[in-house]
Amino acid sequence: MDKRDLLIKKRKYKYYGMLVLVVALLLIVGMKILTHKNKTRQLTMESRLPPIQKQEEYTEKNVLAKPVRVLLKTDGFRQTTHATVSLRAKSGLVMKAGDRKKETEGGKTVTVKPDDGLFALGSITVTPKKAGEKITVSSLKRGYGKPSYRGKLQLYSTAEGIVIVNELDVEEYLYAVVPSEMPSSYEKAALQAQAICARSYAYIKMQTYAYKKYKAHLDDSTSFQVYGNSPEAVSSTEAVKSTKGKLLYYGDKVVSTYFYSTSCGNSTSVEAWGAKLTKGNSYLKGVDICDENGEDYEKDLPWYRWTATIQSQTLSDLIELNTGTEIGSLTDLRITKTGAGGIALELQAAGTLGSVTVKTENKIRKALGGGGYTIKKQDGSEVQSTALLPSAFITIKKKDGCYTIRGGGFGHGIGMSQNGANEMAKAGKSEKEILELFYPGAKVK
Repeated sequence: MDKRDLLIKKRKYKYYGMLVLVVALLLIVGMKILTHKNKTRQLTMESRLPPIQKQEEYTEKNVLAKPVRVLLKTDGFRQTTHATVSLRAKSGLVMKAGDRKKETEGGKTVTVKPDDGLFALGSITVTPKKAGEKITVSSLKRGYGKPSYRGKLQLYSTAEGIVIVNELDVEEYLYAVVPSEMPSSYEKAALQAQAICARSYAYIKMQTYAYKKYKAHLDDSTSFQVYGNSPEAVSSTEAVKSTKGKLLYYGDKVVSTYFYSTSCGNSTSVEAWGAKLTKGNSYLKGVDICDENGEDYEKDLPWYRWTATIQSQTLSDLIELNTGTEIGSLTDLRITKTGAGGIALELQAAGTLGSVTVKTENKIRKALGGGGYTIKKQDGSEVQSTALLPSAFITIKKKDGCYTIRGGGFGHGIGMSQNGANEMAKAGKSEKEILELFYPGAKVK
């Protein structure tokens, strides 16, 4: 091969090399363009996905925008199932199960039994013919008589009887909670504070079902918050409306708001229930419930101070009965541990046959509660003892074969004193000031 042939061959190799390089570059550029188009197409498709495919977080808006479902218990809030259910509405009722529907005449009462034919198709949904009307459950008795409910009712047939679940708007639910938990005659700011407490409590409970089988968030008894035991009132309904959407926060979380009747001038912490005070629950610690001058807001109320003098044998019998421990004749009764505000956390009772130690405020109140003695309030009025001692803010002294228990306040003493809130409102305090005193560090938002 001569020099000329070698030169031609080198030129060919150079040409083919350049051609391969150009093709490779074109392939790389093409792949990048294709990848970009695929990514763009993927993003476009994702942006078109319906919201239901995206995980929903619990927020104040999306929880409170949903209806609350309340299981209605029997008379006295004793049981969850009813033998029969009698219903009526002014305009009449519409009852549906599966693809079947029954209607009643206006004002006519219909009684549903567990073997009703509609139950063969599932649960029965009951609504008034006219939207916005209430349904009266005439087979049920509450504090004010035959209760009526907003929203709709869902009936479930069980082996034990019928379960009633009331489904309604959260704000309308609060219309019947606030007057059931606090007298509607109380001051506006106190009712507003109660409304915010009730809404915060509902928000927390609506994130789970207390009765999963019936998809009920809670029931209408003191196990949760009382609902429908007192009639709606203009004042309490206005308190709910004027605080719409407001909740109580501690940091960035909505908190559980506990409350009780009357304080002794102090509240206490969750340690009274045997829990530890932590960073997350320190808004439930003891506080002084007094004004700027150091005067207790509730100092003039009947339950602010009270006294009970009990014969030794009566108290011996009550302690044995309430603790299930045989102690014989009581020889010594003393408080061995106290908590915030002076509340009794531990009680020791010794007798001729044995001794018993009782812990936490509720168990102490139960151990010393029961019939057989009277309690004298500071206004001189007297009442018979009940299953629970009025509070565990107590001192105990023995004299002449009797034990004298001096106490203060009524209730567990954790969170907000309802009478304290009312006295604060009388003194011109706002609902925000009331809540931020009883729940230190918490904020209304």
